Amino acid sequence: MILQTPLLASTELAEKTGARSVYLKLECLQNTGAFKVRGAANKMLSLTNEEKRRGVITFSTGNHGKAVAYVAGKIGIPSTICLSEHVAPYRAEAIRKLGAKVSVKGHSQDEAEKNYQDLTVSGGLVPVVPFDDPMIIAGQGTIALEILYELPDADLLIVPISGGGLLSGIAMTAKSINPGIHIVGISIEQSPAMLQSLKAGKPVQVEEKDSIADSLLGGIGSDNRYTFSLVEKFTDEHLLVSEKEIKDGMFYIFDKHHLIIEGAAAVGVGALLSQKIHVKGKKVVTLLSGSSINSNEYIRIIQDKLTNEGKQ
Repeated sequence: MILQTPLLASTELAEKTGARSVYLKLECLQNTGAFKVRGAANKMLSLTNEEKRRGVITFSTGNHGKAVAYVAGKIGIPSTICLSEHVAPYRAEAIRKLGAKVSVKGHSQDEAEKNYQDLTVSGGLVPVVPFDDPMIIAGQGTIALEILYELPDADLLIVPISGGGLLSGIAMTAKSINPGIHIVGISIEQSPAMLQSLKAGKPVQVEEKDSIADSLLGGIGSDNRYTFSLVEKFTDEHLLVSEKEIKDGMFYIFDKHHLIIEGAAAVGVGALLSQKIHVKGKKVVTLLSGSSINSNEYIRIIQDKLTNEGKQ
């Protein structure tokens, strides 16, 4: 159900940034096309038979919903996925094809979460939240175990951040193995909910704007119990990337490594290319978190990049 994804050395990116080495953790090759299946499987396989009979429910910007639908199908239980109208239609369709019931309501992740809360109560369903759950966090933390098994002397890990389940799981696990490892969380300018919350000292809502890294949109939850404090404790550095930097990262991975990744997966590469992270002489790993992107949108990004380069 879960793949141990490879690490790929990016020699040219290391030369470009001055790093001793740069490795790409290819969660874009994971089942369902994103890391989210790790946490979903860890949570859902821990449910009792009675909970499985009732069925599960979640809210999502797409990748977590797809992961829950996939795992539910594998173990034969019903699933309901709540999305906002902001979620791209191709993501909703991919979830439906996996056999889940999809409920679309609201203009933001927070409104989708409200719909999820209502349906959870009325339907007696078992919640499988996207990030703020110990079992979800632990599942995502297995990525750090794989990285440090292969590269025990890694100096720096670069991780995308939205609600914080991925970053808190990786950071906590990595720091427990190597307390000196440097953890960098990358937020997008269009929806830096965790970063703004850390600055405020409490969870805050942020306006969701359109982004090529749409799976990083959404808040951290007003009643956040785990990821806010874990990210605050175990992350050493936070950076923002722009839409242009994200697209630059996507194009770089396509051009140099012939891999298709979604916007959220490119934020670390974008930060490296723009020299936002000090990596000189260090062994670096950046996470390519997923590959869920509409083909037409992806082709448009690549064509735009090639057109702009031709004009320079």
